[in-house]
Amino acid sequence: MKNYRFILVIYTVIALSILLPCQLFAKARSEPVKGNIILATTTSTQDSGLLDYILPVFTKEKGWTCDVISVGTGAALQMGRDGQADVLLVHAKEQEIQFVADGHGLARFDVMYNDFIVVGPRLSITHNDNIVQTFRSIASQNLPFVSRGDNSGTHTMELGLWKRIGIIPSRYSSVGQGMGATLQMAEEMRAFTLSDRATWLNQKNRFSNLVIVCEKSQELLNYYGVIAVNPAKTNKINAQGAKDFVDWILNPSTQRLIGSYGIEQFGEPLFTPNANL
Repeated sequence: MKNYRFILVIYTVIALSILLPCQLFAKARSEPVKGNIILATTTSTQDSGLLDYILPVFTKEKGWTCDVISVGTGAALQMGRDGQADVLLVHAKEQEIQFVADGHGLARFDVMYNDFIVVGPRLSITHNDNIVQTFRSIASQNLPFVSRGDNSGTHTMELGLWKRIGIIPSRYSSVGQGMGATLQMAEEMRAFTLSDRATWLNQKNRFSNLVIVCEKSQELLNYYGVIAVNPAKTNKINAQGAKDFVDWILNPSTQRLIGSYGIEQFGEPLFTPNANL
């Protein structure tokens, strides 16, 4: 009888050692998930690593999973017009304002900013903070330039700069690619390109032929906005999920999270939050 009780105790301990962790795991896995949202955003938010940093927090705090479609700003805005995304995080402010004015989005809110830089081959152009002079030097010296050519916010900024000086260099390549791929092509071609600083900092160790040649001009500030797509476009829009995302990314705690990204790895934030300015 004593042996029987001893064996029973042993089996009980074993059973508890198996069942309790399973129950705890099941409990951890049972956090409610409300559903899914589609976020159309730029390649720079993806290539910089920012989304991998902040979106798990969004899912944890708000209960929505997030499918990210990373394209140029122009393509992201078109997805909004076509009702193929719930919310946009993009960086071409004039186009964003027009998007809302045309009834495709509910409202635009500032989220954050970083800045653009020009990178290119070492020693070709002296480091400076005059973006117009830099572009003039590239054109006048017939230096190669790689353009994203994808109707992104970066591409829009670049075209505006060429328009200001009234010329596009003859050795100009339009590649129709995201920022990371464009930087790689500039590396291989020993060419110049316009990049957002966040993607550059996150990927610069891949490039041995490129350095920053122009930076820190007020004209190169790069503003990002968030827009919930107008749910009147189609009943497929997740209006509540989009609203929750907008409210969450504008919240002071999320703004602090954005402002902390990059400090540990690069010694400086990759984005400056400005929702509450």
